[in-house]
Amino acid sequence: MKSSAFDYIRATSPQHALALLAEHGDDARLLAGGQTLLATLNMRLAQPRLVVDIGGLQQLAGITVGGGVLRIGALTRHVEIEESPLVARHAPLLAQAAPHIAHRAIRNRGTIGGALAHADPAAEWPACLLALGGTVVVRGPAGERRIAADDFFLGLYTTALRAGEVLIAGEIPLARPDHWCGFSELARRRGDYAIVGLAACARRAGTALQDVRIVMMGVGPTPMRARQTEALLDGRTPDAATIEQALACLRREIDPLPDLTHTPQTKRHLAGVLLGRLFAAAQS
Repeated sequence: MKSSAFDYIRATSPQHALALLAEHGDDARLLAGGQTLLATLNMRLAQPRLVVDIGGLQQLAGITVGGGVLRIGALTRHVEIEESPLVARHAPLLAQAAPHIAHRAIRNRGTIGGALAHADPAAEWPACLLALGGTVVVRGPAGERRIAADDFFLGLYTTALRAGEVLIAGEIPLARPDHWCGFSELARRRGDYAIVGLAACARRAGTALQDVRIVMMGVGPTPMRARQTEALLDGRTPDAATIEQALACLRREIDPLPDLTHTPQTKRHLAGVLLGRLFAAAQS
């Protein structure tokens, strides 16, 4: 299939993009890296009358450090995050997750802002931002506002973005010296969306882990924090007995959605496998 006819305007500034969204409302769609939008256009899952290209707005790209956070502009491409020394130092979870995103050609074009706004429950960046306690920065007719990642992902492909708003950046607290993190996912083929994935972070306190955050991918309509399992692990050393308790807790806690090839029971089992691997590695 090919897309239905639409008009195309290349925005010259963020303000220009906001004005076009205000003028055209639901008839307009933003184009950043295009790795999701172009596919949905060609399958006619989206049929906007206007496509607003924001891909050239360099003021919405780039990775900087300041005010205790790592700020990643919405138009920063996946590959730039993957190769960034700032990311490797201050948010190593992102560096671990980046190679799992699709294939190199897609990472060369796709953007973090597009991934966060699309909010696919099996995607890497939403899960990582949630695990790291990050913040989404958006701009709209009323100005800028910051939305905690815990409050941003509302449902299947649904976020807290309001009509006429543009996602402009993600902000992540800088990793401390006692920071620990881990990322893993299972997919049928390299580059496929995750069947199940897990992003986790915590603070080391001797052999114990504190402030544990565990986020599951691919098990529900949004990236999902496993809060009961977090509470069980918090303040404890992840030895074999503790990990076994955590596995049982996680499998009780989640209620995975099936997909075309995997039952909820399979996903529940695989989620436990990933949790066991990551937290066993945390002992080393």
